[in-house]
Amino acid sequence: MTTATAEAPPTAEPMSHRQILEALTGLLLGMFVAILSSTIVTNALPTILTDLHGGESAYTWVVTSTLLATTATTPIWGKLADLTSKKTLVQIALVIYVAGSAVAGLSQNIGELIAARTIQGIGVGGLTALAQVIMAAMISPRERGRYSGYLGAVFAVATVSGPLIGGVIVDTDWLGWRWCFYVGVPIAALALFVLQKTLHLPVIKRKVTIDYLGATLVTAAVSLLLIWVSLAGSQFDWISWQTAVMVPGALVLGGLFVRVESRAAEPIIPLQLFKNRTVLLATVASLFVGVALFGASVFLSQYFQIARGESPTASGLLTLPMIGGLFLSSTISGKIISSTGRWKRFLVAGAFLVTAGFALMGTARAETPYWHLAIFMAVIGIGLGMTMQNLVLAVQNTVKTSELGTSSSTVAFFRSLGGAVGVSALGAVLGHRVTDYLADGLRAIGVDSVGSGDGSLPDLSTLPAPIRSIVMDSYGHAAGDVFLVAAPFALLAFIAVLFIREVALRSSIGDTPAPAVAVAAPVEEEPVLVATHAATGAPEEQAAPVSTLPRRGVRHPGRHEAGRHEATRRGARRKAEHELQ
Repeated sequence: MTTATAEAPPTAEPMSHRQILEALTGLLLGMFVAILSSTIVTNALPTILTDLHGGESAYTWVVTSTLLATTATTPIWGKLADLTSKKTLVQIALVIYVAGSAVAGLSQNIGELIAARTIQGIGVGGLTALAQVIMAAMISPRERGRYSGYLGAVFAVATVSGPLIGGVIVDTDWLGWRWCFYVGVPIAALALFVLQKTLHLPVIKRKVTIDYLGATLVTAAVSLLLIWVSLAGSQFDWISWQTAVMVPGALVLGGLFVRVESRAAEPIIPLQLFKNRTVLLATVASLFVGVALFGASVFLSQYFQIARGESPTASGLLTLPMIGGLFLSSTISGKIISSTGRWKRFLVAGAFLVTAGFALMGTARAETPYWHLAIFMAVIGIGLGMTMQNLVLAVQNTVKTSELGTSSSTVAFFRSLGGAVGVSALGAVLGHRVTDYLADGLRAIGVDSVGSGDGSLPDLSTLPAPIRSIVMDSYGHAAGDVFLVAAPFALLAFIAVLFIREVALRSSIGDTPAPAVAVAAPVEEEPVLVATHAATGAPEEQAAPVSTLPRRGVRHPGRHEAGRHEATRRGARRKAEHELQ
């Protein structure tokens, strides 16, 4: 048992729009470098692996190591956010990220690079979890939709522009691939400075117990699962003794984690959260959105570079429709949600568009007209803009203030888990389909076999015209298959979203969560409130002087009790009118 500081639920007057924007600037900068670090290496990997003499397994692990560390540490950061200073935590996460980035840029071999990327991932896990938590501590759910749009826009730009920035860096001779890691350092340093100056949250002290055993078990379970998904199909067969050891091992560790969490005083992931229908369904939806988003979008640059013969820089530019769609939809939907308090319609529409977009991208081939692809990518981007941040918003609106960090990080955790699994699993699908299509194409021109390759992108300029055409067609067809495989995962997210019950967004940061079926409460004061006291049976006005309190702060246990109170009030008013007459 230790004493730690933690931000109290805000009791002072709300922050102004200007104050919120100033504080958000540092958060958004931190979020930008966090997402950028996961995507910027996409187009630079072939050059990096050639320089550091990496092979096929290294190709997977340079990407997966960051996702693994991010996924495993996200719930830990989220729990710490409920126990200690959120501002201090986000600054620590930024420092860890800067350290990992510096080491990655200085790496002299693949082992050092993978280790540095793991350090980066720990910092990214903190930034991913804490951005939403700090927003929830500053902004009421009703207003949060407006500002979540900014977060969604930053996510869009960082996710899709990462490959573009990486391609430009690689194509610029006087920079080189090491600047893919250095470029985020000054942005992170600026974020640290801005946060120190603008982020001011109330702090209290309380005794806490940190669940170290639970943190260890969840990290071990997730790590073992992701290692298996990353290596199966490439380093060993899916059905092998390694699989027989890793999969049951991950399940056993997961079972132990659940047992420990059910008894821990301060669990990393409180199991009672999943008794909340909204939390459960939003978590499931986030998992499948992560599989579709990260798993498929990572391979967009490969599609444009190999199937269409574009340069790394051009490959990034060609994904602009997705950036634009995500940016506009997240911003516009956020403002509408803040003005109306209604969010489910956007979740449903967004999940449907993501499903439709991936299904349409499943028709992609090497010769597909680009304007078709632009429409398909825009549909995906619009859907993601309506979905990702609003899933977190729905969860935050239904949990207690003391559980904001844990609940927000749980949604982010499962989204990252889905992304890590998606990158590995869909990467295996891409590899197998490319091999099959290449074998068929080469056999058709009299070549009986094809080399296994080393995991790097082939250099189309060095291939004879007939072989180059077959390679481009094979990658184009295989990429379409990857998007088609991702579509059912998006469909599962859509189904989960359909069953989430909408609760009108609260207008106060510290309000008690509304019931499953929300009834908007008037804000005005009532001069007289007569109701039966639950314990004494006496009129409420005699039991407690609550009649002059604003109804906003009154907790309504449920629809039936609220109706009973309303009927009592109407009866009291009729009686008063009769006496006056």
